Amino acid sequence: MITLPPRLQASGTIGAHSWDELADPKDADAPTFHVVAPSLPGFGYSDKPATTGWGTEKIAAAWVELMARLGYDKFVAQGGDWGGVITTVPGGRFPAHVLGIHTTTAQSPPGLTTDGLTAAEREWAEETRDFWRHHAAYAKQQATRPQTIGYSLVDSPVGLLAWILDKFAEWTDTEDSPFETISMDTVLDNVTLYWLTRTGASAARISYESHNSLDPELRVDVPSAISTYPRDIEKCPRPWAQERFRQIVRWRSPETGGHFPSLEVPEYFVKDVQEGLAAVLAAHR
Repeated sequence: MITLPPRLQASGTIGAHSWDELADPKDADAPTFHVVAPSLPGFGYSDKPATTGWGTEKIAAAWVELMARLGYDKFVAQGGDWGGVITTVPGGRFPAHVLGIHTTTAQSPPGLTTDGLTAAEREWAEETRDFWRHHAAYAKQQATRPQTIGYSLVDSPVGLLAWILDKFAEWTDTEDSPFETISMDTVLDNVTLYWLTRTGASAARISYESHNSLDPELRVDVPSAISTYPRDIEKCPRPWAQERFRQIVRWRSPETGGHFPSLEVPEYFVKDVQEGLAAVLAAHR
């Protein structure tokens, strides 16, 4: 999460190396944030939920409560992947507290037609369908039998490495190797965090708890900044996004970057977040 003095804030998922620039930007004209970066339940440094029900709706409500306990009654939120979905939910459910959002994972309501889309937008839609048809076995496994794969993820470091490295290899904007843009140490840090905290199984459960959980009727009326990177796994055409995000104040389609922009193109990503949230806040003036 991120917060803006004097009591304007934000929440989401941002690479740790980006926090300093967000909190103390080199550009004197850039917005300055307090950064609050909660770890998802079952991931990394968080406890492993002892009860069921910790899906995106419950986590989003917990984030709003967390921010209130930290003294931030109003805040802006940023996120991608699950963080993007969780950022969308409070944007729609808690507009009294969420001033606006920035997301790299804009999901439209289901069942929209490709009629009226440009050729490029149709290609985005087809690529997203192709991903879910042919490259999402991991998600279907975690959404239906998370504990089965979970035993392997906490028992075998090689199995855990293969499970995670596959995503870095497939979802980055690279030709032959994720290490073209992300250092091997960064990938190993990621895997090691899962291994030492034994959260491979508990993290997999978010797919089970949240599978198809985003309310088809959910609408986000607060100002929204949306960025879609060219090699991301889901790319939502703007006309579709507008069916859910009713006040898009900034839309960007960067030239490079994949599913992990904070790691792949960190300098651009930080600027993207700064400018996106600045546009969100400007909408309140």
